[in-house]
Amino acid sequence: MTTASEIPGEWLAIVNPNAGRRKAEKDWAEISGRLVAAGIPFHAVFTHHRDHATRLSAEYLRKGFHKFIVVGGDGTLNEVVNGLLMQDAVEPLRTCLGMIPVGTGNDWSRYHEVPTDYAGAVNVLSKGRCMLHDIGKLRMNGSERYFINMAGMGYDGLVAQKTNEQKDKGRGGPLSYMVNLLLSLFSYKMVPARIILDGKEISTRLFSLSVGVCKYNGGGMMQAPLALPDDGLLDLTVIRKLSKFAVLRNVPKLFDGSFTRLPMVFTDQGDNISIEAEGLLIEADGESVGQTPCSIGILPRALHVITGRQE
Repeated sequence: MTTASEIPGEWLAIVNPNAGRRKAEKDWAEISGRLVAAGIPFHAVFTHHRDHATRLSAEYLRKGFHKFIVVGGDGTLNEVVNGLLMQDAVEPLRTCLGMIPVGTGNDWSRYHEVPTDYAGAVNVLSKGRCMLHDIGKLRMNGSERYFINMAGMGYDGLVAQKTNEQKDKGRGGPLSYMVNLLLSLFSYKMVPARIILDGKEISTRLFSLSVGVCKYNGGGMMQAPLALPDDGLLDLTVIRKLSKFAVLRNVPKLFDGSFTRLPMVFTDQGDNISIEAEGLLIEADGESVGQTPCSIGILPRALHVITGRQE
């Protein structure tokens, strides 16, 4: 495992002031003070609109920055990942990505044991333990989108869309995902889907589908219990047609991964997935990004990231 000190230069902190219902803006003085006290040299820039972090990361990479701190949530992290992967001026493996989680879900940080308290997060950054991390790649309707944690579609995509709409209006919060998870049951319509994983085909009326690089989404739900971010594999979880009552009864099982043992759930691993279905909403790292049909591949060990995990 390498360390961030092996990559030269100061850090660029990309701060989303709206993260955590503007918590990042309110707490930036404390966060920046802790970075200074830890002896971490950095320059800070602030995002002003959706996808701004994508443009900022690519722009500052061309200016000579190779180390990036995301101060925000999973959506801001996703934007920075896309900025680093979509540009062609610098090889992405020459960069390093760390995070101070200030979002409402913080699912990527949950897997990587990056604390939500600022002292703990800065301590992880200062240790600088790097690992090479797999990246998922979505292709849909002529466009591409990378993800570092998890992509979902069907019911997951609808819940993410409703939650993001609330965030855009300043009404999102830690419970908004769970509330939308329950309320969306009354509007969601299951559709026929054909799923092909490394040549194996599944046809079903689909409730939801998730593809994990890491384990968690939705604020701690373990949608892909066996996922490892450096094994070169995508972890597929398919929930087939089920009743509203069955959803409500099994919500607790989403948080420990035991729902994957239910008869209506199918799991597998592979490196190439295609989903043929009309109009299912897609989310990537919690961001609403498009609709099916789509295909998903993986870029093995494509980025250096700072992790708090010891193994």
